[in-house]
Amino acid sequence: MTAFEVVLDGATEPVGPHPTSLERAATPTLDELALRGEVSWRRTIPRGLPVGTETAMPVLLGWTPTAPVARGALEAAARDLPVPAGRRAHRLDGPGIGDLRALRDAGFTLHDLTRRRALVPGHGASVRGGLEPPRTVLAIGAGPLPALGSDVRIWADGLVPPPVLDARTVVVAAVGAAAGVARLLGADVIVPDGATGDTDSDLRAKARAALAAADRPGVTRVVVHVGAPDAAAHRRDAEAKVCAIEAADRHVLAPLLAAVAARPGRASLAAGADHGCDPATGRHHGAPVPWVRWAS
Repeated sequence: MTAFEVVLDGATEPVGPHPTSLERAATPTLDELALRGEVSWRRTIPRGLPVGTETAMPVLLGWTPTAPVARGALEAAARDLPVPAGRRAHRLDGPGIGDLRALRDAGFTLHDLTRRRALVPGHGASVRGGLEPPRTVLAIGAGPLPALGSDVRIWADGLVPPPVLDARTVVVAAVGAAAGVARLLGADVIVPDGATGDTDSDLRAKARAALAAADRPGVTRVVVHVGAPDAAAHRRDAEAKVCAIEAADRHVLAPLLAAVAARPGRASLAAGADHGCDPATGRHHGAPVPWVRWAS
């Protein structure tokens, strides 16, 4: 039995007087799944923990954190950057990360992870507003971080996901938190060419990678992470979020549904969000999220 799962990052949002992005989007594949299968609600953010992929993806993959997850460790794992024993990886964001001598003087090894696409305040500066994107740096070292200024965001340190999975689980994702979570948990990670985690990601490549992974001997679970809805919502671009959901429905869910239908009794398909992200504010929210599952 092969279980396909598609995680639509940030796809949900608070219910209000206006239709949500999922309601607005044309999603014939999700609609068909909902008619054929079982719809349920899942709490992916344990109470008291930060709302984000670093918390929700471990829960969806099978490990529930009891404290915040170390985002730096995820970024390092996503890029196969070794973190020696006794050292920690720290993710730092901000326009003020320009002079890195203090980090180097403190013995930290630095890796520039700066993204070409910036997000809204709290996640970066707005490209549409004409602002320079923030710099993202991964600092690996021992001991406390030196003082870096009030305009530098230091992501919280915390738990490192333990290896509770193996190569029977394959995760298809762009380089980022989802890939880092999967790799640390012990899953096999595939990053297809053209996978960016944003609205320009090559979703067809992700679907092809998922179908190829399902044909590997011993693979029983294939998880596809789609980051575009969350990225669009962070930019407060409601239309782009709707388009991202529609693209995932068309280019990822549709071919996977066809593959499951062609494997009667031998495959299933599930889809849902890891957490919500409101395009009106650009912020995450941690309410329970809908999931749908259908077995052929």
